[in-house]
Amino acid sequence: MMHVPFLSFTYQNTQIRSAIQEKSLRFLDSEKYVLGPEVTAFEKNYAAFNQTQYCIGVGNGLDALIICLETAGIKPGEEVIVPANTYIASWLAVSQVGAVPVPIEPEETTYNLDPTKIEAALTPKTKAIMPVHLYGQPCNMTALQAIADKHSLFIIEDNAQAHGARWAGQLTGSFGHINATSFYPTKNLGALGDGGAITTNHPDFNYQARLRRNYGSEIKNYNALIGRNSRLDELQAAYLNVKLPYVPTWNAARRQIAAYYFSYLNQVTKITLPAVLSAAEPVYHLFVIRTNHRDALQQYLRTHQIETAIHYPLPPHLQAAYQHLGYRKGAFPITEKLAQTCLSLPIWPGMTEETVQYVCGKIKDFFTKR
Repeated sequence: MMHVPFLSFTYQNTQIRSAIQEKSLRFLDSEKYVLGPEVTAFEKNYAAFNQTQYCIGVGNGLDALIICLETAGIKPGEEVIVPANTYIASWLAVSQVGAVPVPIEPEETTYNLDPTKIEAALTPKTKAIMPVHLYGQPCNMTALQAIADKHSLFIIEDNAQAHGARWAGQLTGSFGHINATSFYPTKNLGALGDGGAITTNHPDFNYQARLRRNYGSEIKNYNALIGRNSRLDELQAAYLNVKLPYVPTWNAARRQIAAYYFSYLNQVTKITLPAVLSAAEPVYHLFVIRTNHRDALQQYLRTHQIETAIHYPLPPHLQAAYQHLGYRKGAFPITEKLAQTCLSLPIWPGMTEETVQYVCGKIKDFFTKR
């Protein structure tokens, strides 16, 4: 019986091991441990990778979102359009600045924010749209930008799961006025701990975000505004500098694995595969199928040593943290249906076609027996 982990770093770590060890020793000897040359280099390198003018390294993805909202001037009581089915961090960032998350249902086929449902939810208090490129699938940024332009709204992209993805040839994380990403270890570009970044093409937003990540200070002991302590760790920046050049190759591997899944599962009628819009170039942070037999399938695969995951079993509007918004079960039926039927299959650079065949074979066996 083959054991298939949901995620494995072995293939990637083997490629970078010696460079990581060298960076670690060089970091130790540098005696520059906070906002040093590795952070400076990574900010330059990631801005170039993401084709934006500026990158600001911060402590994690949630802080990146919060600082983006603060920099855009989102005030308490104002409203931000968010996906109903995102990871809760998107909502938490809005709440942390005192604003109100206004959830919008996703497209059932792509799992991403449905542009056709946004305008009906706009009010005079709406100030921004926060698209999340969920699972590495780019949102329809053409439609979202048209709405934002029409109503003079900010776009703040949550690009935590989509490093290197493109919509209509343009990289996600480069569309919005100011955008956030995460380098949590499981991401397509992951640190060896927490980390995050902000991307923007606006000089003033770049300046404001840099102040906000560092106590609101440009000159030590002088504070221009009320900031926070959220700086990308120098050692994590060093590791990210090692890993960044590999991302295109690792993303290509993810796309190939996804192609195998599409090929081997195409005829399984009781599952729904993710849809890919014609302008989208996904990077498959996750490969998420849907089935009404999700829990039973997950258990069956577990008995055959295949690990899977559920992203995300309880939507934000049903979390205890958001009881005060007054949403009840049934408020967002598409979101709730996805939460009950989605299953994330194993996908990671280094995963072989043979391994994908084993996973798909067991999925087919499960449905043959039902």
